[in-house]
Amino acid sequence: MKKTILIFMTTILLIACSDDSNPGDGLPPETQTGANTFGCLIDGKLLVPRSGNNNIVNPLWGAALWGSGMVNPNAYFELEIIDYKSQYTASFLLHMEDVYLNGIGDYVIDESNGMNSSDGLDHNYLHCIIFDKNTNSFQKYVSYENSGAFKINYLSINENRTIISGNFNCKVRNIQNPNDEIEITSGRFDINSLTISQTYFP
Repeated sequence: MKKTILIFMTTILLIACSDDSNPGDGLPPETQTGANTFGCLIDGKLLVPRSGNNNIVNPLWGAALWGSGMVNPNAYFELEIIDYKSQYTASFLLHMEDVYLNGIGDYVIDESNGMNSSDGLDHNYLHCIIFDKNTNSFQKYVSYENSGAFKINYLSINENRTIISGNFNCKVRNIQNPNDEIEITSGRFDINSLTISQTYFP
């Protein structure tokens, strides 16, 4: 089921952590127009997509939307983001299950095994990787049962494109140390699957 691709972009997507002293100022507005925006605060640090290039042969897109689309009645969407311009990049993935069936509304975020697509779990989950300056290493953080929620505010699907807009908040735990927990707040996205691959994030 999860091998059908809604829109093909890139397999690994990341977002960067900004050291802005007022990180909330960098968040995009919450829109429902397919504006191709994304932003959230991970452990208080701003994360937004930034593209590496827009090369046709080897593009380094800043954002992508995957999923089984309208092909499968149990459709899922995966929103992945990347910041290629950061010194310490951090990865982010939001897996949204059965949104095609249930539409606009509230969804609970449950456990992530740290994988995605056919290797991930068959429910809503979220995970990210951030650079920990204390350990000088990247650490993976995963959602757990009922650890957060996302809300779909707008959803429009046809044979050519999907527009999906919403917001989210979630607590995540270090996959190797459950006592290490951080929070993702003020998350918002507004994605148009038809135009996202042509969107350059500076």
